Amino acid sequence: MSLSREQLAMRVARELQDGYYVNLGIGIPTLVANYVPEGMEVMLQSENGLLGMGPFPTDDQVDADMINAGKQTVTAITGASIFSSAESFAMIRGGHVDLTVLGAFEVDVQGNIASYMIPGKLIKGMGGAMDLVAGADNIIVTMTHASKHGESKLLPQCTLPLTGAGCIKKVVTDLAYVEIADGKFWLKERAPGISVDEIVQKTAGELVVPEVVPEMEF
Repeated sequence: MSLSREQLAMRVARELQDGYYVNLGIGIPTLVANYVPEGMEVMLQSENGLLGMGPFPTDDQVDADMINAGKQTVTAITGASIFSSAESFAMIRGGHVDLTVLGAFEVDVQGNIASYMIPGKLIKGMGGAMDLVAGADNIIVTMTHASKHGESKLLPQCTLPLTGAGCIKKVVTDLAYVEIADGKFWLKERAPGISVDEIVQKTAGELVVPEVVPEMEF
């Protein structure tokens, strides 16, 4: 059975390290805020000008003025800082974010990412994604492995307009965790109960499969 959105966020949260400054993109990445390991200090950064974002608020904690870049209400942890979006993007462009977590429509074997538009559909714009992929060395993409029509999102070459080129090294999908190197996808983990054959079938780009593929741990 493929991973739920919450399980995807839990797996991504395993990549966090103590003291990291982390930016979470819109969609599944925002859920990572709920699964920061206990005892670990991580400062979550939002493009609209918040460093120190906490978990999503309960009903009695909601403050309509405290939002993330996706306009969702959030909380702030002790020691959080609020500043202008100009300063926030200076932090991003200056390479001061240790880890960025993004959603995507497509990723290919060269580490290219397409995440902001589908031709012919109305879009609001790229947001901060282009700055994030250009200013960060450590980026994790989390998404479904295939579209709702069963078409692979892990491709030999992206077909949609690119957000960034050659910038993605790690992808966590609802079926697998893969790394990108040498123009190939490298299968590192599979979701519990998911067979290697299914992952191979739903990966359009070249996939290197080791003899033993461990199941993900949460």
